[in-house]
Amino acid sequence: MDTLTDRGFLPGMSKEEREKVARSEALAIRLSNIANMVLFAAKVYASIRSGSLAIIASTLDSLLDLLSSFILWFTAFSMKTPNPYRYPIGKRRMQPLGDTFRLTKEQEKWIVDIMLSVTLVKLLLVVYCRSFTNEIVKAYAQDHLFDVITNVIGLVAALLANYVEGWIDPVGAIILAIYTIRTWSMTVLENVHSLVGQSASPVYLQKLTYLCWNHHKAVRHIDTVRAYTFGSHYFVEVDIVLPCDMPLQEAHDIGEALQ
Repeated sequence: MDTLTDRGFLPGMSKEEREKVARSEALAIRLSNIANMVLFAAKVYASIRSGSLAIIASTLDSLLDLLSSFILWFTAFSMKTPNPYRYPIGKRRMQPLGDTFRLTKEQEKWIVDIMLSVTLVKLLLVVYCRSFTNEIVKAYAQDHLFDVITNVIGLVAALLANYVEGWIDPVGAIILAIYTIRTWSMTVLENVHSLVGQSASPVYLQKLTYLCWNHHKAVRHIDTVRAYTFGSHYFVEVDIVLPCDMPLQEAHDIGEALQ
């Protein structure tokens, strides 16, 4: 805030740097989509070979990953194709789913290898996607982390059922189902809040007030500071009071610069 007040602008990236970041984000999205499809096929094979309810539940979660990947990809694509006639303010608001069994040694080796490989790839994608600030790519990172957790739970439940008690497998499947419902429900609520225009936090409003007050020495009073969710961003409304005898042109320039 102090830097913005002193310089009148925040240090940003050049056009070349922005294009480079955009290409990296597109690559991260493409890799995530390809990985989700390949790993889903691998987990379908592991589910068929094992018959484990826990692994089947984990595979169904991967199916939801494919669905969310398509939604995220379509959102990212749509945001890059502006239509000023249908969406005059842009599309930023878009950025806001007991049987027992016994495994042979060969089946167990295949299943463990597949599930560990899937988990490792997903873990690498979590680290890679978290290095970006783009909301779409960060959503992919969240999906990958969720898949890592469900893979581990599914594999552990299947192995325990094979070596200890058969009832552990359906219990693991139930745990996965409850965890999946809870996580997706929280995601839905979070997105609903961002779409209905929930107010920003008091700390964020304080920063806005500080920014407005230090914007120009002619600012006499701050009448209104309001900010509410607008997709993954905030829509801000501010009313400042300037001297009553100030020329309209100067007052307009101060307000436009603040905007």
